[in-house]
Amino acid sequence: MTQEPSHADHSTHAAEEDARNEAIKIYVNGEIVPKAEAKVSVYDSGFMLGDGMWEGLRLYDGEWAFFDEHMDRLFNSLKSVSLDSGLTPEGVRDILDRTAAANGITSDAHCRLMITRGRKAKPFQHPQLSRFGPTVVAIIEHSRPSEAVQAKGIRLATVPQVRGLPMSQDAKYNSHSKLNCVIACLQAEQAGADEGLMLDPNGFVNTTNACNFFIVRRGEVWTSTGDYCMNGVTRQKVIDLCMENGIPVREKNYSLYEAYGADEAFLTGTFGAQTPVAEIDGKRIGIHEGAGPMTRRIRALYKELVAEDVAKQKAARG
Repeated sequence: MTQEPSHADHSTHAAEEDARNEAIKIYVNGEIVPKAEAKVSVYDSGFMLGDGMWEGLRLYDGEWAFFDEHMDRLFNSLKSVSLDSGLTPEGVRDILDRTAAANGITSDAHCRLMITRGRKAKPFQHPQLSRFGPTVVAIIEHSRPSEAVQAKGIRLATVPQVRGLPMSQDAKYNSHSKLNCVIACLQAEQAGADEGLMLDPNGFVNTTNACNFFIVRRGEVWTSTGDYCMNGVTRQKVIDLCMENGIPVREKNYSLYEAYGADEAFLTGTFGAQTPVAEIDGKRIGIHEGAGPMTRRIRALYKELVAEDVAKQKAARG
């Protein structure tokens, strides 16, 4: 009996299969161990409460693209929740470089770096019960975005789950507490789509459960205000590229009406860079199969920007 493909096989994080990932080594609290031995305590704050922060980084030709921007977000988040990792950005880079080297990985790789408040003395909420120092884990996998997804685009369904107000749980935190987004993803899957398009508390188009969302209308690129969504590194790079290359770009409130009538739509994220959107709520977006002309132009500009950043890092590191 053949297994039906899951929606995860056609999402913004869908990757080409790579058998080497079964034999990778993972960094866990100072040690680099085989995948089967990479474990944390059931008392860990991240497992028990979702109390931690993470970053997704991409490795290109031995360098972590836009490393400084990722570290700025990570350490801002850690400080905001009073989580002392005991690390510096340089220390994080050393962990990532050593883990990549242990796996013989130099490019086409994705890292999930996770820092939690660590093991708790008792299975309760209070942060002061995390008395044993932070837990630090780095998973680096061979990972290339699915060509099928990039070619065909993904299907979004608008979901009832919204990204909340900053005083409930600020969406700018890249936290382990992802239940809000998991619920949105489930709602989209149950509606027959690949991912969920989430609105903000005022009903304006905001983000998806996994990525930042853009539309193209009449030659302009639009995205949300950023008040209620993860302010992604790739999102900001796309905005900057548009401004630098004479492409009108707006961070604004807009409704599903404008999204349905868009000429193109795409998602941004560290893993997939720019992923085309084929339809929203069963409505085809634009007339193109896969990425439209504006998405392709932005994708090319972004690829050049990554190459420039990698070259700059190599030069700085001698």
